[in-house]
Amino acid sequence: MSELLAKRAASAQTRDSLFLVFRIGSERYALEAVEIAEVLPCLQLKGIAHAPAWVAGVFAHRGAMVPVIDVSAMTFGQPAVARTSTRLVLVHYRPGPDAADYRLGLILEQATDTLRCNPQDFQPYGLDNRQAPYLGPVLEDAQGLVQRIRLKDLLSPEIRALLFPDAAEAP
Repeated sequence: MSELLAKRAASAQTRDSLFLVFRIGSERYALEAVEIAEVLPCLQLKGIAHAPAWVAGVFAHRGAMVPVIDVSAMTFGQPAVARTSTRLVLVHYRPGPDAADYRLGLILEQATDTLRCNPQDFQPYGLDNRQAPYLGPVLEDAQGLVQRIRLKDLLSPEIRALLFPDAAEAP
């Protein structure tokens, strides 16, 4: 019996996960599908005064206000290009292991592809990018490199306090 449990545990550790692949310029990035609540077309947003330029605004979704950030503008200072493939992706943002689950909108360019792979196949790329801790490890495939986005590291404590005031206490 314990041999069967060991085999199940081993296979659970090596299971592939599904990732949504998007682009910032010519570079590819991946967001794990289990972190995604919903994929929407781009919508009209209400701006947030005195927020960083990459905070695109807020919109009402099912009775709640959802803040939205432009990941391209946040990462490289250039707003996402308005294309038919640019999406507003709602994610489950959880700033800490015991924190509440918040809805956060991400504007992602060319968010139309998926990738199925083992999350452990992503490897560190050798740089300590403290200005962008959300840029995680990379994976090489037939199309080149794809970099994983670490959603929990996406927002600094200051931005988290601005967008989710009741989450300001989370680590």
